Amino acid sequence: MLKVGLTGGIGSGKTTVAKIFEVLGIPVYKADLEAKRLMHEDPKLKESIKLHFGEKAYTDGMLNRKWLAESVFNDKEKLSLLNSIVHPATIQDGIRWMDQQRSPYTIKETALLFESNLQDHFDYIVGVSAPLNLRIERTMERDKITRHQVEERMKYQMEESIKMDRCNTVIVNDEMHMIVPQVLQIHAQLLEKASTTIMEKKS
Repeated sequence: MLKVGLTGGIGSGKTTVAKIFEVLGIPVYKADLEAKRLMHEDPKLKESIKLHFGEKAYTDGMLNRKWLAESVFNDKEKLSLLNSIVHPATIQDGIRWMDQQRSPYTIKETALLFESNLQDHFDYIVGVSAPLNLRIERTMERDKITRHQVEERMKYQMEESIKMDRCNTVIVNDEMHMIVPQVLQIHAQLLEKASTTIMEKKS
């Protein structure tokens, strides 16, 4: 089974692309959603967050996301600390999840694939690219935040052109190129690649 990474900058449209792969029957691990789940459910992770950020990080046993977000997004050191706590747990959970799947290939959707040095965990990496202004507008509308807030978040991500250069293939999501045909082409390539890999292992 091939392990495929799906990445792109904030507002690039990774989630939309991931949904198309899911419609095609491919299991997708959504790192951001799973990280939030683990921060709610994983006892060791919860204790570690409380240890470093205080009891205010949880209210009645539930993650106080608003308070934690406000605590870290204007403090680079605190954000790095939170990531260093949450990312390892998410990485291990993703590895376990992928190993349990039985499809020709699986996908892990993660914005910080290269930033977290996860590239060696995958057989193939798909990037999703969109123009900067479009990415900013999408994120402002989606998260109901200001342009400045989006730009601040972008500071913690790798420059998109560098990120896309490191991918095996790139989906252009600029509202001029149709996404579905691009995904279908990559899907066919990955099925063929998975089949070839299986044949090579058998021979």
